[in-house]
Amino acid sequence: MQMKFICNNLADTEKLAENLADIISENGAFISLIGNVGAGKTTFTKFVCKYLGIKEKVTSPSFVILNEYKSGRIPVYHFDLYRLEKEGIKSIINEMEEYSEGKFVTFVEWAEFSQNSLPFDRVDININYLGDTKREFCLTSSGEKSGNILKRLEQ
Repeated sequence: MQMKFICNNLADTEKLAENLADIISENGAFISLIGNVGAGKTTFTKFVCKYLGIKEKVTSPSFVILNEYKSGRIPVYHFDLYRLEKEGIKSIINEMEEYSEGKFVTFVEWAEFSQNSLPFDRVDININYLGDTKREFCLTSSGEKSGNILKRLEQ
């Protein structure tokens, strides 16, 4: 299943994140984020975390590879693959697979660097820069759980 959302400003982006957070707060999700530098991957993650009740400061895990947030309604694991080389990706794929099932939320920024090794059932979010604050969010599901998330988001 695929769907697109045009967010004309940060308020629209925050509303999309709020709607997604409401859906994934029940059973969790594995979400891969794809987009150029400045597209809004971390900003979107911050908004979702806000509506999941995360109290910690949400930052890009570019240098640490993984940030964990456990103060909200559901634990959130936030990966960033940007700085990993091919061997580095291989070393954490098994760990990421562990974060693909269960009642928690996993975000993977720069998922395009995963060499197609991400867990099967996930929501892929491709964020396209359309202007200073305007973005196109293209969401694709890759399994039953993620398909149900998109069906609920569509309503």
